Amino acid sequence: MISTFSPLPSDLSDRILCYYINTTNQIQRARITNIPNWLFERIIFPKQRLLFEAIPDALLEIHACSTLGETLLNQIPCLRLRVNEISLLKPPLAPSGFEPVEQPNLVEE
Repeated sequence: MISTFSPLPSDLSDRILCYYINTTNQIQRARITNIPNWLFERIIFPKQRLLFEAIPDALLEIHACSTLGETLLNQIPCLRLRVNEISLLKPPLAPSGFEPVEQPNLVEE
């Protein structure tokens, strides 16, 4: 993966983890250009996954790359690409009216 980026400005504290996958058979270029003082650009090969940090207002541009040039395919708000993180330390909450599920003991005693 070829990349060009500068770190997110330190005054931006509301960072989110984002995920994008190139589901096409074409090379794509992903860019974020709407955040002042920040440059983000990645080349994404077919079927490749991209995990990146951004801010909620960021807009990911997806360009298709070919021998004839580039074509803007999509503009995706990074909020739509946000990874929903769950804690592996806490068991999942049971829906109301149900008993919690016992977690298996994976450590042999």
